[in-house]
Formats: sequence, structure tokens, C-alpha cells
Amino acid sequence: MRDAVMKLGGDPEKINPVCPADLVIDHSIQVDFNRKSDSLQKNQDLEFDRNRERFQFLKWGSKAFKNMRIIPPGSGIVHQVNLEYLARVVFNYNGFFYPDSLVGTDSHTTMIDGLGVLGWGVGGIEAEAVMLGQPISMVLPEVVGYKLHGTPDKLITSTDIVLTVTKHLRQVGVVGKFVEFFGPGVAQLSIADRATIANMCPEYGATAAFFPVDDISVKYLEQTGREPETLAYITKYLKATGMFRDYNNTAQDPDFTQVVQLDLGTVVPCCSGPKRPQDRIPVSDMKMDFESCLGAKQGFKGFQVAPERHDAAVPFQFGGKEYTLGHGSVVIAAITSCTNTSNPSVMLGAGLLAKKAIEYGLSVKPYIKTSLSPGSGVVTYYLKKSGVMDCMSQLG
Repeated sequence: MRDAVMKLGGDPEKINPVCPADLVIDHSIQVDFNRKSDSLQKNQDLEFDRNRERFQFLKWGSKAFKNMRIIPPGSGIVHQVNLEYLARVVFNYNGFFYPDSLVGTDSHTTMIDGLGVLGWGVGGIEAEAVMLGQPISMVLPEVVGYKLHGTPDKLITSTDIVLTVTKHLRQVGVVGKFVEFFGPGVAQLSIADRATIANMCPEYGATAAFFPVDDISVKYLEQTGREPETLAYITKYLKATGMFRDYNNTAQDPDFTQVVQLDLGTVVPCCSGPKRPQDRIPVSDMKMDFESCLGAKQGFKGFQVAPERHDAAVPFQFGGKEYTLGHGSVVIAAITSCTNTSNPSVMLGAGLLAKKAIEYGLSVKPYIKTSLSPGSGVVTYYLKKSGVMDCMSQLG
């Protein structure tokens, strides 16, 4: 576009994003090396070698364009970086205040909804049009109110909650709709927990999954280094406009197109699969469900393995030793999803599990490919500070 303007005799440097644009380089690294102390450095070196031309172009772009920030590789996953550093929540443009909003070229852009910033994923052409000042046009969506109440068991994680919510909303049917969470149960959730639920919005089919700002949101902004004067005008503006929420005050509950609810006390430890996130299974039923899927008809919940092959085992060699694989054998153990790699309770839980495994003399089979991709530098910091990073590294 700048070339076209220059050919027409114009000033190419006038072509810049009209609204603030942030480009975070993430998910570009491949796990070619693992289970060694220098694996991270080797993988990063390969990443820069493979993407040298692309990174050089982006480096030029970071200096050539105004109103655009480029976050370099190795900084973390875009959605967590957005939560911790980039999101404004409320813009202050020369004393003119307005709510922050966002469109991003990733379906899990909705993670920022957990902080009270309305955002969702769009295609590249739509994002480019927005950067150049074009509005997003859409049919006014229905808004489904999702009421959370009750108290979750102390052993329940945000992953258990979001898998339960995903299955429920898949059954309700929220494609093309906004979901807004409300009720006293929300007040019990940290921003990390809310962000986890908002992150999986594409999996339950909604366009956005919104958590209005409350005191916990402001506390999170303070913890992540936002300036006191910024916190002051965010709070003052949102309260003045009626957008600041007290989740325990039912008088503030909006009117919704439809209301559904979940008692957090009914959530149990669970996982999903074998192929789709909405196929939630209580952990207590996991073995029985997998055995059922083995023989079931080929599909989302079936592999159609003949009964006489259920106990089949295949020998193979790795590192000069012989091992055996059967149905259900683990060959990849990766903590890399943007849904899970930024939640302190889940990540520290994984670290404590690793610590216990070492104490009991357990180890990971050498042929299993392991990887960990922390959501941001903050995640790496608290894993190291708590002493569990060494345990995770020891397991591979």
C-alpha cells in the first residue's frame, strides 16, 4: 500500500494503522529438542534460523510504522501478554475516555474478555481493514447470561470448570451469540480463572464470553504493574457509566436474551476427549470411557478397534532399548496450550505433581516427547520461585 501511494506521488509514511495495533510473535517455535537443559536455547536458535527473513521484515515494520507495537518472539503467548501488559481496559485519549475493545487474528482472542475487554477473533482481511480505520459490521447478537453460583470444591481447577461450561453451552447452543457471565459465583473466580473460561469460547461456539470489570479485575491490573492513576480513571469511568460490576448485587444483573446457570458445587475433576473438547468425561469415568471408545464405531467417540485387538501391543526400540506400545500409551506430554499455560493454580498444580512424582521415585519413559511452553515470563518466574521448575525439568 505504501508503494502504491508513492507511485501516485504521495507520502508513503502517511500509511499507518489508524487504531493501536499490537503484533505478538508466538506459537512459531517447534520442539525439535527436548528433555535436555539446553533444549530451549537450541529450539529458539532453530526458530530464528527458520524464520530469519520473516523476523527481519517484522523488525523493519516495528520501526517503519506508527501506532504499532511488535512484541518479539520468546515473550510469551499473545493472549497472556495481552492480559499482563497490552490491554488498556479503558482508553484515555487526551482526556477523552472510552472502553477498550479488540479484534485479533486468533480464535482464542476471547481470553481478554476475562479482564472485561470485549474482544473476539476475526480473519486477517477483517483485522487489516480495522487497522486502516474501517468499522466491524455485524448483526446485533443475542446475549446469553450465564449465571454462576455455589462454591467449587477446593480440588477443582479452572480447567474442570471450563470443560463443564463448554459441554453445557454446546448443548444450549450459543453459536453467533455473546455470552456474559454473572452471579455470585463469578466473584469467587480469579482473573486467571475467568480468562481460562473466556479463552475456550470458540470451543463452546460463542462469539465472545464476557466478564465485566469488578474489584478483582482492578486488583489484577494493579498486580500486573498498571500505574495508580490508570487504575483510578478506569474505576471512575466504569462506575460513572454503569459498567463496573458487583457480582453479589443482583440489582446490577442485566436483562439477557436467555439465562442459563451452573452450580459450581456440582463441578467434578474431569478431562475431555478422546477427540473433542466438548466431550467432557469425569476423571473417575476416564478408563471406562476410553475402553468403550476403543470398540465404538469410528467417529468422535470411537476408534472401531476389533475386540481381539484391544490388548494388542507393538514392540519398538528407542535409544538402544526395547519398549512396548499399546492402545492408550502416552507418547507426547505437552503443556503448551494457551488455555492452560497461564493459570497459576493449574501450572503450580502440575509442578507440585512433578515434585510428588520425584519423591515417589517415578520417572517419564525416555521415548515420551515432553515440552512446556509458559504463557509468559511471569509464569516462568513463579515456577522457578516456588521451586517446582527444577522438578518439572527433572521429569523432562
